[in-house]
This record gives sequence, C-alpha cells and structure tokens, in this order.
Amino acid sequence: MLVLGIDPGLERIGYGAVRREGSRLIPVEYGLIETPRIGLADRLALVHEEVSALLVRARPDAVATEKLLFSVNRKTAMDVAKSLGVILLAIARHGAPWTEYAPPEIKLSVVGNGSAEKKQVQFMVTRLLGLSVAPKPDDVSDALAIAVCHALRCRPGLGGTGV
Repeated sequence: MLVLGIDPGLERIGYGAVRREGSRLIPVEYGLIETPRIGLADRLALVHEEVSALLVRARPDAVATEKLLFSVNRKTAMDVAKSLGVILLAIARHGAPWTEYAPPEIKLSVVGNGSAEKKQVQFMVTRLLGLSVAPKPDDVSDALAIAVCHALRCRPGLGGTGV
C-alpha cells in the first residue's frame, strides 16, 4: 500500500509518499511544493495543479492530511483552509481515499506520545523510514509523519479507513 501524506499550507506544502510492505515502511518520494507570492486565486490554481501532478506521479492508494487547527492569525488560517480545499479537490478528482488526522493523533502513532515535540517526531520519522538525515524543512517531515501515521493505522486493502 502506498500512502501519500500532505502537510497543507499556502506558501509551502510538504508531501511524502510511504509504501507499507508488511511491517516495513519504505520512503518513496518526498519534498515541498512552494508557491510564489502572487494573487490568491492564481496561487490556489497553482496548488491544485501541483498536487494533481503529484497524485498522477505518485499514484497513491490512500492520501492523508493533517487536520487544520485554528491559528492566532485568522487571515493565514483562512488562506491555508482555502489551500486545503483545492488539495481536497485534487484528491477527490484523483479518486484516492482520504483521511485526516489531528496533530496529537499523528504524534501518538509516530512517537507513542500525543504531545511529543517536533524534534521527537522528526527523529522517529527518520528512524522508521531508515533515512540517513531528517527531512527538511519541517513541512516535509510533517508530511512523512502523516503518511507514516496512516500507514500504521490503516488496515491493508481499506485505503482511507483507519483501524
């Protein structure tokens, strides 16, 4: 099963594809989608295009995203929510099952502690995936953590359905 984790954003969107083979987790592809500071509508169109291309390239069996939490900066939170909307549109058009996880759920699955620090999550992602260095920036590490979370929680053959 191939899981694509996406850490939603507007300026930077982290992504990470992880293949689960039995109890092994294998990193397939990970990186960052960055958008230039252009008009919001054009930026959202670019997010949709880039995520759509990623879905075609990666061909995931399931996609998982991080659940958005309200931010102190409501303008930023609204723009990220709009970006998540176009990401979900791309996922729906691709036809892959989708699941979202709250940050404490991701931390619990990856580290075993729902209130783990970001450094602990990065360390465990690096170890679980057998990477030589921690993925950078944080958006990429977070996306891989989301993919690992779903890969560990999902029953084989059920795509977007967790345990």
